[in-house]
Amino acid sequence: MPRFSTAPEDDYPIVYLADTDKPLPRNVNPHTRYAYFKLIARGGRSIIQSCKDLHLMRVVCYKSLKAEFADDAGEQRRFVREARVSAMLQHPNTVPTYELGRDLQGHYYFTMKMVHGYTLREILDYRERYDLPRLVEVIIQVAHAMEYAHGHGVAHRDIKPENILVGPFGEVLVLDWGLAKVWHPGGVPADESTTANSTVVEDLSLTLHGQLQGTVSYMSPEQIRMDSDLDYRTDIYSLGAVLYEALAGIPPVSGTSVDEILDKTLHADLLPPSRNAKTPVPPRLEEICMGCLRPEPDDELIRELQEDW
Repeated sequence: MPRFSTAPEDDYPIVYLADTDKPLPRNVNPHTRYAYFKLIARGGRSIIQSCKDLHLMRVVCYKSLKAEFADDAGEQRRFVREARVSAMLQHPNTVPTYELGRDLQGHYYFTMKMVHGYTLREILDYRERYDLPRLVEVIIQVAHAMEYAHGHGVAHRDIKPENILVGPFGEVLVLDWGLAKVWHPGGVPADESTTANSTVVEDLSLTLHGQLQGTVSYMSPEQIRMDSDLDYRTDIYSLGAVLYEALAGIPPVSGTSVDEILDKTLHADLLPPSRNAKTPVPPRLEEICMGCLRPEPDDELIRELQEDW
């Protein structure tokens, strides 16, 4: 079983008495709680930074909207939904959310646990270091997170290797609930309207925003068709696509353009992973994988992956 290398020592600061016993000011100003910001990543709509929480004396992850989207009502609604969904889904395979607030300009932000490790994309790109049982165990942990989310009325809608993080202690975390779908009481879906009407995508791994929600190589046919009755099964398809890539080295559908991939997903027959793999694929795993990619995917994924395949 491969071992994951630990992060640099700076990522795990030593706990000192001067920090643990430092008193809070008598009048606490929430606008001066976070300091020492450092950019981690820029997404399509948001910015992720690390910073120090001066109340609890720990480094946290601070997420906010880019300046051009910070005052957009639709993006604000989606951002707040992401923060609250991730906060309400308290599971070992989700990232804890600490606080939702507004900065001095009145713009939304939320803070999360600072996590370290490798994304599944990075692991798959260097997969000679990781054997198949370890990859399947990662997928089982993601399936546990999805089972929990679905049981609480949430569909992720953007399961892909880039949104799966494997930590230095073997922990597996599902990231980025920005496209999560939730429903009103009685099963009525939330309003999906947005301000964007079209999207140009250069990188086929990027998440589409606007009318079409998801990431092209891992999107289910019902996501592409924007079916009004789309439900949790779309996540099973996406996780099956991730399993396919773990087995075959490539996603189940690939192409040189977004339109080509979308058309193949809707109309082409999918080849089993053994037809594309450079190494032998266990027949039982292949059967499970293709079951996830059917129009009516199997919902016993965890139990079947834990069998002696």
